[in-house]
Amino acid sequence: MYLKHLFSSIFGFCVCVSGAVLSYLMGPRFLVYASCALSIWGDRMWHFAISVFLIELYGHNLLLTAVFGLVVAGSVLVFGALIGDWIDRKPRNKVAHASLFIQNSSVTACCIVLMLVFSYKIEIEQMWHGWFTVICYTVVIILTDLANLASTALTITIQKDWIVVITGDNRGQLAGMNAALRRMDQVINIFAPLSVGQVMTWASNVIGCGFILGWNLISLLVEFIFLSRVYQLVPSLAVKPQQNTPMEQKSSPEMQRKSITKLPLYFRKLHRMLCTCRDGWKAYYRQSVFLAGLGLAFLYTTVLGFDCITTGYAYTQGISGSLLSILMALSAFSGLMGTILFTKLRKCYGLAITGIVSSFLHISCLMLCVFSVFAPGSPFDLGIFSLLTHKNSSLNHETLQKNQLHIYPVQQNVNQPILPDRSSIHWTNNTVLFDSVQGGDHPESYISIILLFSGVILARTGLWSFDLTVTQLLQENIPESERGIVNGVQSSMNYLMDLVHFIMVILAPQPQQFGLLVIISLLFVTTGHVMYFIYAKKYKIKERVKQRNSERKPQNTSV
Repeated sequence: MYLKHLFSSIFGFCVCVSGAVLSYLMGPRFLVYASCALSIWGDRMWHFAISVFLIELYGHNLLLTAVFGLVVAGSVLVFGALIGDWIDRKPRNKVAHASLFIQNSSVTACCIVLMLVFSYKIEIEQMWHGWFTVICYTVVIILTDLANLASTALTITIQKDWIVVITGDNRGQLAGMNAALRRMDQVINIFAPLSVGQVMTWASNVIGCGFILGWNLISLLVEFIFLSRVYQLVPSLAVKPQQNTPMEQKSSPEMQRKSITKLPLYFRKLHRMLCTCRDGWKAYYRQSVFLAGLGLAFLYTTVLGFDCITTGYAYTQGISGSLLSILMALSAFSGLMGTILFTKLRKCYGLAITGIVSSFLHISCLMLCVFSVFAPGSPFDLGIFSLLTHKNSSLNHETLQKNQLHIYPVQQNVNQPILPDRSSIHWTNNTVLFDSVQGGDHPESYISIILLFSGVILARTGLWSFDLTVTQLLQENIPESERGIVNGVQSSMNYLMDLVHFIMVILAPQPQQFGLLVIISLLFVTTGHVMYFIYAKKYKIKERVKQRNSERKPQNTSV
């Protein structure tokens, strides 16, 4: 009897656990996680692969990659508000499905074009005196840019709108979902580029394109089913408030109609688009969290991250590719710690204090990077600026060669390709490493590079905690009717400040000038955090006023 009762208890427990697990797996939160994981994995693979493909297409030259980066950043900067307005006007399921279809179909079409170009490159280069090759490059960049715009729309729709509706008024669940999505992004950012990089290294570029093409077709079907199921499980997603009509449009509508109807159809559409962009930026400016969002955008103007610039600088300082991969993994782990710190601080002290603590942690860690500029082993030399402006003189040219102790060895053939043959290339998620090209001369001391990467890695904890704080502030405070257009403008601001940081590198490309970029980056980061401090102070004042008003109400009722 005892054993029978024990077995029945165990069986009942297993049934309850399996039921709870099945209920969670079929619930909207898990389906959103799974859909976002597939989308993020595909995005990370594609962003990594397309940069390598463009380098290979243009004869191992970075020009095509630079044009691609400029087009992508410029298109989001220009169309961010229009994308957000489209998200606000259309039903949520149609926006998600359309964005998903456009993104995956654009990547699929681009992969097909790339496979044809790689397979018949010689024949294509001989057609139309080489102009057909230019057309193929243009088609690839346009399709990739279209996929990026659709990806931006899908990210705003799911991560800025849907999860807010799914969690409702439960801010703790909203913080948990934001942190979980960021953790997935950090982990996937390591393994997704590694997976497609291995396929490209051991097989070929054509096989790499086919791998991404197959992934996108499968991901399109699965994500479509998951998002449709989430839309059915959460009825509140079908309810969408009407957009607020700006005051400018309410005033004298008849005069506006008369002036606009006189214009041709093309100019009327252009006028409507310009008005939408203007209204979007105005809506962004009048938000109570405007300073917090602008402060987050300023954090994009920095070279203190694991992008191609910082890793390229480390490579010139004698850091090997394997060590860089380890440092990237440590950076991702530090970012994961930032998501945990965010959830703990928000639960104990609230969002405003969490942002302040994260800001101080971020800035204090980045101070190590400033110390690295003046530490032993640093190539920092302000004299390089005067030398570069007068390098036509033979004396200054000789001095310049003496001071270039920490850059790539000077090659005798000026026209030598920047990258060697594909067989000697190893891919990581943010940089291209070589077998046949030697790194820069080893510095006299590694103290500078150790301080630099210690600061960059440790700062990721404060950075991602701050990013999650501002993200949730935007989610909680932006009206539902303006959620799309304001987040679209926020994406535009992020890309604008990212463009500024690339312009900085173009103006100061030498390793000896990297220290100046570090100092400028810290100034931009500090400015962004100061903007948040101003917002937090205003937020605290408003909270005190609300508290005083709430204390006065009971006194008045008692009287």
